[in-house]
Amino acid sequence: MAEAESTVINTNVKQKDPNEALVIAVTTRAIFNLEEEHQLFLTKGKEEYVKYQQVNEDKPLEQGTAFAFIQAVQFVNEKLLERNPEEKGLFDVIILSNNSPESGMRIVNSAKQHGLEISKFCFVSDEDSTQYLKSHNVKLFLSADRTDVCNALQRGVSAALIFQQEVQTPSTQLRVVFDGDAVLFSDETDRVFREKGLSGALEYEKAMEAMPMGEGPLKAFAMHLGKMRKKFSQENSPIRTYLVTARSGRDMGIRAIKTLREWGLAIDEAFFMDGAPKGPLLSQIQPHIFFDDGLHNIQGAKDIGIPSALVPCNC
Repeated sequence: MAEAESTVINTNVKQKDPNEALVIAVTTRAIFNLEEEHQLFLTKGKEEYVKYQQVNEDKPLEQGTAFAFIQAVQFVNEKLLERNPEEKGLFDVIILSNNSPESGMRIVNSAKQHGLEISKFCFVSDEDSTQYLKSHNVKLFLSADRTDVCNALQRGVSAALIFQQEVQTPSTQLRVVFDGDAVLFSDETDRVFREKGLSGALEYEKAMEAMPMGEGPLKAFAMHLGKMRKKFSQENSPIRTYLVTARSGRDMGIRAIKTLREWGLAIDEAFFMDGAPKGPLLSQIQPHIFFDDGLHNIQGAKDIGIPSALVPCNC
């Protein structure tokens, strides 16, 4: 849905300092359910799509997979400002869209009608809209388009692929679940596992136990989130973070914990599943978003209504 121009629309939401804020960019198909409209664009073309959006611009779009996550982010901002009215280290959300400003009015109206405090709406012309992420100091990019996610990751921005799904309504506390290898951590041990099997991976982990693991694609976002988390006490925090990994705690957990300690990244809860299914635990946690690099884990989470985001490892 590329258009002929690039336009940034500022709403009347209080401006946030991008140098202080934790900036999250979401595409329209990640935050709203636009699957019907997207199919119209694919089958009937841009002109019919634009007409449809203009005719329906006052009709609110339904919530998409990332909607509850953005709502929870907004709740954290409220708690931060209650704590300190002059707080500058807030979440700042940008909607990035390939719509034109004319057809994009429905996006702006929907955000307002749903009570979302969106800072900026960027209607871009280029198919690779990720070129604007760095200029907006984006720390996390969520999109329903795999190419966009891969482009963002290659630009060094934490990014994940959102699938349209039915979502359970979680608590107001922002709950974020990270997988370990190839998400928070590098995929070095996964590569050894693929080449030499489980015994080879265990030997590698034992030999490398004293060495922190490399950085994964979501590490930067996790660090920024952890910094925000430290502003609250353990008991009253509106943020809770989790590590849910297929690693065995006995044989491969020590290096993971040492790596988090080396990074200074405090995780509220860590689960070493030793290959067990993650779905039952995720159902108990009820996160607003679950980051994983395995499609089987993503599918299992989707099946029970957990908002899921794939971190592609083969871009």
